[in-house]
Amino acid sequence: MSGVLEAGKRICMVLLSGIGDVVHGLPIVNALERDDPERRITWIVESLGALLLRPHPAIDEVITFDRRRGLTAVTGLWRALRRLEFDTVINFNVYFKAIVPTAIARAPDKLAFGRDRARDLVWLFANHRLPARQTRHTQDRFLEFLAYLGIETEPIEWRIQLTEEEREAQSEFFRALAGRPTVGLVPTSGRPLKDWPVERFAETATALERDFGFEVVLLGGPGARETERARAVAESSEAAPRWALGNDLRRLVYLIDGLDLLIAPDTGPVHIARALGTPVIGLYGHTDPHEVGPYRAYEDLWIDRSRDEPERHAPGGWDQRMELIAVSDVLDRVERALERYVRPRAESGGA
Repeated sequence: MSGVLEAGKRICMVLLSGIGDVVHGLPIVNALERDDPERRITWIVESLGALLLRPHPAIDEVITFDRRRGLTAVTGLWRALRRLEFDTVINFNVYFKAIVPTAIARAPDKLAFGRDRARDLVWLFANHRLPARQTRHTQDRFLEFLAYLGIETEPIEWRIQLTEEEREAQSEFFRALAGRPTVGLVPTSGRPLKDWPVERFAETATALERDFGFEVVLLGGPGARETERARAVAESSEAAPRWALGNDLRRLVYLIDGLDLLIAPDTGPVHIARALGTPVIGLYGHTDPHEVGPYRAYEDLWIDRSRDEPERHAPGGWDQRMELIAVSDVLDRVERALERYVRPRAESGGA
C-alpha cells in the first residue's frame, strides 16, 4: 500500500483531548507499530488523556501538555521536546490548542487536516495536509492519516491495557455484586445539550433493577454538574444504584470493562466501552451517531433522534431532540442487548 508521505521511524502524535478522541487515536498507534515494530512513537496529550496511554504496548513515550497552565506548560513542553527529533509529526486536532506542540516538535514532515476541516489557522503549521473529505465518523477521519502514509488500517485495534492491580480492584468491585449482571449509567455528558433528562434515567434505573435483574452502577466524573445529576437519578429512582463517580479515569476504565452493558449519551465512556468490547446503548439527539457513535459496533442498540423534528433545533443552538428519546426506547434496546450481546442472567447469577 503506497502513500503520499513516508512515515519514517520516529513519529510524534499530537492528539490532546478529549477522551473519545484519544480512544480514536489508539488504532493509529497500533497500525504504526504493526507496520514497523521498530518504529518509535511519542504522543503529546493532556494529563487526563495520558491516563489512557500509560501503559500501552505501542507507545514509547507520553508527553503531557496542559495548555491551561499557559507559559509554564509551553516551557515544559519545549524542554521535553528539545532532546527529540522526529521524522513525522501528525496533528489530529483541529483547534488552536494544537498549534504550540505541532510547532515546537522538530520534524521535516508535519501532517494535519486541511483548511476544510481544521480551524484557527491550524493547517498553516503543517507542510502536508489531508485532502478535503465530507463529514465522516471521527475514527474514519483519523484513519485517513494512515492511508496518507501508506499504512494498512486493518485490523482496527485499541488494546487498552489494565494493570494487575487494576484487575484485582475490578474483581473486588464486581465480587461484591454477587455475580448479578451489571449495567452502567452515565447520566451526564460534556455538554448539557447532549444530556438525557434525569427523571428518565431514574425511571430506567428502576426498570433495569426491578424488571431485568440488573445491578445498576452510576458512572461519571467528579464535576458539580455530574454529581448533581447523578444524585438526582439516585434519589428519584426506586432502584438502589451503586455510586461509582469519581476523578479516577483508570477506575472508570476497569469498571466499564467489567460491565455487561453501558447506557450513555454522546460522551467519552461510550468509546471506552467500544474499545473494550462492552455493549453500549447510545442516546443521540443533539449529535449524529454515524459521526460520534461506537465505531462499527452496536448500531442496533443506538437510539438516534438527531434527524427527527428539525424545528427542535433552533437557530440559536438550543436543541430539544434528546427529549424525543423515551424510556420505552431504552428498555427496548435493553431487551435487544440481552438477546444479542449480554450473557443470560441465569449464567451470571442474576434474579
